[in-house]
Amino acid sequence: MAFDVITPVKLGQASITVAVANLYTVPADTRTFIKSIDIANTTSAAVRVTVYVGDGAAAANTLIPNVSIPAYSVMAWRGAQILNATDTIQTEAAAVGCTITASGGEAV
Repeated sequence: MAFDVITPVKLGQASITVAVANLYTVPADTRTFIKSIDIANTTSAAVRVTVYVGDGAAAANTLIPNVSIPAYSVMAWRGAQILNATDTIQTEAAAVGCTITASGGEAV
């Protein structure tokens, strides 16, 4: 299957919860690339955050591993990760108070 059209997209923006939560799922017949992830902590205490990419919340799919985001600050991840159809971006945190924004592109 050829992927001829790549569209820049916001893959998701949400609050990060203490339970694993889905931020984005790659649509059928699509490949997605993650270009940037920004995590903002809006609280007065550090919060530990994990981000998983791939086929579920497992150690083998960890992109950002239990990283402590300092109080009132932003962590920026820049790189390139390719996701196949039905792969996901999932998040979890040790406490509430962080938000995530992920951007990239979808190829169909």
